[in-house]
Amino acid sequence: MKQTFTSFLLAVTFACQVYGQSASARKPAAKAIPRTPDGHPDLQGNWLNNSATPFERPKELEGRPLISDKEVVDLNERARRIFGNPKSDAASADGFFMAAWRNLEVYKSGGATDSAERVTELVIDNRTSLITDPPDGKVPALTAAGQRRRAAYGRSRAGNGNPSGPEDIAPGDRCITYGVPRVNGVYSSGLHGYYQIVQTRDEVVFFAENIHEVRTIALNGRPHLPASVRSWSGDSTGHWEGDTLVVDTTNLISTLSSLGISDRFHLTERFTRVAADEIRYEMTFDDPETWTKPWTAMIRLMATPDRLYETACHEGNDRIMETILVGDRGK
Repeated sequence: MKQTFTSFLLAVTFACQVYGQSASARKPAAKAIPRTPDGHPDLQGNWLNNSATPFERPKELEGRPLISDKEVVDLNERARRIFGNPKSDAASADGFFMAAWRNLEVYKSGGATDSAERVTELVIDNRTSLITDPPDGKVPALTAAGQRRRAAYGRSRAGNGNPSGPEDIAPGDRCITYGVPRVNGVYSSGLHGYYQIVQTRDEVVFFAENIHEVRTIALNGRPHLPASVRSWSGDSTGHWEGDTLVVDTTNLISTLSSLGISDRFHLTERFTRVAADEIRYEMTFDDPETWTKPWTAMIRLMATPDRLYETACHEGNDRIMETILVGDRGK
């Protein structure tokens, strides 16, 4: 009996090993992420943020950081139907997601001038908010000073105020900058979500197609510039933590920022190439003069064979500044 039982155990063990080997053979091997000659993940290439994940978690999905795979399939099918309808307006990522969630027949934004066809490349995934911390998927409350700066930014948008000159108009409307970082791709991820990354041993260059802005991130361990030296993209230094590139940015110009930041704003970005075709891009926003606590958002950058082209938006282009000033004055 003992010999029979031992033989049975050996047979089961052998069968499990064979099955495991067979299952392993059937499962396609994950593609290794490419690496540079110095061993770090190679982040280079063209990348697209085409996620339709809402910036903040909608009220209808409170307590649900993720939705099911079936819901994802259903929502993407609905979105293709809604935004394939020529009567629908273009939508931001939030509008795209919520139109599908509410199963609308036609989406109307109330002020869009663009075609819905331009957002059909957006993709809904399992996440219900770009914000990963706090857990409720909401931006923490603004401080009183933060509220005042956000209100000033709102008044600076073209058509919302009566500026005395160009310096009173939002930098984005002046074609100067959409800010750092670009959470949710400005208008919608699919319209302005193209990026190119160029990487060397000593620097990483992050290029945004819209307004063709370039950020150069030093990897040589230098300290930040003095606080008196400021720029629209700030001062960025980077280092590797394992396979993650960590970028520390300070010294941003805070004037009329869409985020309402102060001069104390501190941004930490983390770039992790989680697959051959995907970079997880996390951003932590820390400014005690703007928010009651730090918060973090994450977007997925997907590899794309698409080429990046110059979007010729620059201050004064096609007399846009004159048009804005005349329009705001009502003359």
